[in-house]
Amino acid sequence: MIASIPSPSFNSIEIGPFSLSLYGLMIALGVVAAVWLFGRRLEERNIGTRDDASSIAIWAVLAGVIGARLYHVVTDYDRFRNNWGEIPAIWNGGLGIPGGLLLGVPVGLYVAHRRGIPIAAAATCAAPAIPLAQAIGRWGNYFNQELYGRPTDLPWALEIDEAHLQAGYAVGTTFHPTFLYESLWSLGLCLLLIWIDRRFRPAPGQLFVMYVMGYGIGRFWVEGLRIDPADEFAGLRLNQWVALVAVILSAALLVWMRRHPIPEPQTGEAIESDTDPRPAELDEVAPDAEQPDTEQPDTEQPDTEQPDTEQSDTEQSDDPELQSETEPGESR
Repeated sequence: MIASIPSPSFNSIEIGPFSLSLYGLMIALGVVAAVWLFGRRLEERNIGTRDDASSIAIWAVLAGVIGARLYHVVTDYDRFRNNWGEIPAIWNGGLGIPGGLLLGVPVGLYVAHRRGIPIAAAATCAAPAIPLAQAIGRWGNYFNQELYGRPTDLPWALEIDEAHLQAGYAVGTTFHPTFLYESLWSLGLCLLLIWIDRRFRPAPGQLFVMYVMGYGIGRFWVEGLRIDPADEFAGLRLNQWVALVAVILSAALLVWMRRHPIPEPQTGEAIESDTDPRPAELDEVAPDAEQPDTEQPDTEQPDTEQPDTEQSDTEQSDDPELQSETEPGESR
C-alpha cells in the first residue's frame, strides 16, 4: 500500500555541458502530444493537415508561453519587483495557464484562419488537445516540488523536501498532490470531450467552450487546495475568481451557441459542387441532344494554282516506250 508519493531527487538531466530541465521537458512532451491530437482531428474533419497543426502550434505555443509568464509575473509581482532578471527564467517554474490561454488561443486561431481553416472548427479540433497538454505538463510541477496543496495523511499524499517546504510546516509533513489532481482532471476532460464530440457532434466552437467550462470547474477546486502565496479577495484566491468567471461566461456562451449554432464548414467535394458557377440546367441536357451547328460553312476558295502543263513533245519523245506505242501498224 502506498504510504505517500516520494519527492523527486532531481529536477534536471545533465547532458554533457547542458542541463535539461524536467519542468520544460514535461511541457514540451505535452505540446508534442497536443499537436499530434490536433493534427489528427483536423485530418478527420478534412479541414487541415498535420503540417497545419504544427504551423499553428509554433505561434500558439510561443504566444502562450509569453502570456502565461506575464500572467504569473503580474499576479506574483512582489517576487519580481526587485528581481527583474528572474522574469525570463521560466525553467524555474511560474507559468499561469489562464494567461497562456488568453494569449495563445487567439493567436493560434488567427494563424488557423490565415491558413484557410474556419476558426470555430479549429477551436473544436483543439478543444481536447489543450487539456492533454496540460495533463502532461503538470508533472513539471512535481519535479520542481511546487504548487502543492494543504497537509494531508492520505495514502497518495506528497512528500516535499526541506528545500522546497513552505514556511511554517515541519519537515516530514505530507501534502495534497495538486499537480496530480489537475493532471488527472485534465486527462479525464480530454477523454470526455472526445466522447462528446463523437457521440453528439456539437456545432463548431461549442466543444471548446465546454473545455473552458470543464477546466474552470476543476481549476476552481484544485486552486482551493493550494497553499502557495496568492492574492485573495472575499476568501477566494485570484485564480479561483478567474476560474469562476470563466465557468459563468462559458456556460452563458454555450447556451447562446446552442440557440445560434455555427454551421459545419464545407470541405473538399462539397465546396467544389456548391461553388460551381455553371447553371444546373446545363447538367440536365441529354447526351444525345443535337447541338446547333455554329461552325462557319466552308467557302470555296478560288483555285489560284496554275494547272499542270503537259510534258512537251520533246520530253515524250525521249521515252522509247512511248515512241513504240505511237508507231503505226502495232496491235495490242
